[in-house]
Amino acid sequence: MDSSFVAMESPNSPMHIGNLLIYNPETAPGGFVRFKDILEFFRSRLQLSKTMRQRLVRVPFDLDYPYWIEDPDFDLEYHLRHVALPKPGDWRQLCIQTARIHARPLDLNRPPWEFTVVEGLDNVPGYPPGCFAFVTKVHHAAIDGMSGIDLMEAIHTLAPHAPPPNKPDDWKPEKIPGPMELLGKSYINGLINPLKQAKVAAQAVPGVANAIKGLITSEFKVTSDYVPPRTRFNKSISSHRVVEGQRFPLKDFKAIRALAPDLNTKVNDVALAIIGGALHKYLTAKNDLPKATMTAMAPISVRSSDEKSDMGNQVSAMIAPLGTHISDPAERLAFVFGRTSNSKAMTNAIGARTMTEVSKVNPLLYMALGAQLFGRISIAHKLAMPFNTVVTNVPGPPIPIYSAGAKMESMALSLICLTDGLGLAHVVQSYCDEAYISFTACRDIMPDPEFYSQCLKDSFDEMLTAAKAVEVVAAKAPPAKPKRKQAGSKTVTNRSATAKKTTSKAAARKSAAKPTTSKARKGSPAKRKPAKASAKRIAEESK
Repeated sequence: MDSSFVAMESPNSPMHIGNLLIYNPETAPGGFVRFKDILEFFRSRLQLSKTMRQRLVRVPFDLDYPYWIEDPDFDLEYHLRHVALPKPGDWRQLCIQTARIHARPLDLNRPPWEFTVVEGLDNVPGYPPGCFAFVTKVHHAAIDGMSGIDLMEAIHTLAPHAPPPNKPDDWKPEKIPGPMELLGKSYINGLINPLKQAKVAAQAVPGVANAIKGLITSEFKVTSDYVPPRTRFNKSISSHRVVEGQRFPLKDFKAIRALAPDLNTKVNDVALAIIGGALHKYLTAKNDLPKATMTAMAPISVRSSDEKSDMGNQVSAMIAPLGTHISDPAERLAFVFGRTSNSKAMTNAIGARTMTEVSKVNPLLYMALGAQLFGRISIAHKLAMPFNTVVTNVPGPPIPIYSAGAKMESMALSLICLTDGLGLAHVVQSYCDEAYISFTACRDIMPDPEFYSQCLKDSFDEMLTAAKAVEVVAAKAPPAKPKRKQAGSKTVTNRSATAKKTTSKAAARKSAAKPTTSKARKGSPAKRKPAKASAKRIAEESK
């Protein structure tokens, strides 16, 4: 999977991910952080992350997967940059600067990461004067969402005045292998790869059997809701980017689950429903809303606890319909929950880990050629994509963290890579008591990111209002009367409830028998026999 991100790299599709992180230096010594303080802080913690000093070495002609080596030419000052916003230094300027930084590809002849320190944020609302930001970029071949957390831990502390780590730095650079050495390794791997493929195929057999069994027994089903419609976001992209997003109180985010009180909805279901509502509003305004639901690819981490600090990716994925065709918030959340539960059952049957292992034995040469053809002949304009967008959920730290003594105020934006056919992608992240929904889009496809950001806010507000209304109705409803058990473990309702139900039915019959039109009133009076029969039936049923 790491190799696929390298193969898909192009000037229009740089395959890195990142964040916009905002810090308050008031907690640092003297209440001020200089750029050289950040340099020294990072230098003292390099040994805590494998990502920071390893680089890729590609095999000639992409005959084999790239290799990770310890970079003999590592230069920390190349990877840490420093810029400042021009005045007034507001949120819009910060988003534009972040998008420009994110749009530039990384140099894959060096360790594939860059951090840019951004100053001049004095007019960004919601943050005190003097704050600065990190715009982070790390190639997706080096990390996934969970190993990215490991990198975050390496450059942060739990207290502003934490001492340097006592872990010794025994790092040693490695010699860059020559072309002949790399070709020799690729030849050996070419001989071994069929054996690996056979092993993975054997491991996949139980998953395929479980999937077939699940379809037969209706544990899950395949419906047309998983077939994505063509949208404006699913075509070839340019090299230009826009980024935006919204932050919400985490407690309100969780409170939206009250919209579906009878379902065991998760925060991820809420996020998918909010995004589905935002896309509904955005595309309705453009008169471009498809009749069928749009779908999202939702990555699933299969990284085990002992793989926490390993390089590369350990992820699988599932398809999640977003309910973009449904305007009602409660109906959309119930729809999303039902479809994601079905997708999870399907993924569990096959085995998410097995799906990941299969991707590791695909020949890189074919992957690279396929990626190049996909971009060069604009296949994205001609073929339907398997999904319309990406929604990835990455949990952040639940407590405040610090870098160079400065407190992280927020994980304001999360940045994600795009490819031809995928012009819009989302990241849902949390930090302390806040939740964030960020998006990255091709500027040519979405020239108005502020409007889509407002659609996200409106969708959230609409769902929260509806959830609070459900809670009010539930609070006013009389409590359900307890049931009592009789012999033989048969459960029956109490007599008063039965009488009330029977009386209601009789009243409905009586009302139906009574004439209501003016014409009926002018005729002969209604006969009383049906009413008497109803009264007799009530007496018998009440015994």
